Amino acid sequence: MTKLNREFYSRDTITVAKDLLGKVLVHKTEGYILKGKIVETEAYLGIEDKASHSYGGRKTKRVETMYDKPGTAYIYLIWGMYNCLNSITVEEGVPEGVLIRGIEPVKNIDQMVKYRFDKKIEELTKYEINNISNGPGKLTMALNIDRRLNKEDLCGDRLYIETGKDKEFNIVETSRIGIDYAEEAKYFPYRFYIENNPYVSKVLKK
Repeated sequence: MTKLNREFYSRDTITVAKDLLGKVLVHKTEGYILKGKIVETEAYLGIEDKASHSYGGRKTKRVETMYDKPGTAYIYLIWGMYNCLNSITVEEGVPEGVLIRGIEPVKNIDQMVKYRFDKKIEELTKYEINNISNGPGKLTMALNIDRRLNKEDLCGDRLYIETGKDKEFNIVETSRIGIDYAEEAKYFPYRFYIENNPYVSKVLKK
């Protein structure tokens, strides 16, 4: 598989959010190469998007990474305990990005389970198996990703995204979740996921 280059991220944010589905997120950490197929994403369209941290041109210390070059990792904390991983898109100075919402474990799953639950994989309940990485905070725990990697270049050699294996799948387009504060923006169809994948957020199940 080939690492995604800067040109991949330097495009329309919605396009990047869709095209990231099926790609493979990689983190080299503590002697392990951890991999997970991206199955769920959300697009955030910056200054005019009330759900975006950069809405209205906001540029605080927390948000400044959104103005960095495409392919930069933007990692922030929610609820005081969960890290969320995003990729910056479009071009430097345009504060837009894609949140990685869910991944399907692919490589060194035992170690991902250790990071996520501090258990061996054979000790997991069925519920835990399906909840290893089906949410933005869960996947960063499983891949040992935290805010120390904020501003990391996703075109580098430590945290990056690869092309996946060619396989057809249906993409569901729907509204984002967890952004009730965003007024009309909470209804925008900027969330995308691979249909029928078990590692899509459970809240999406009807």
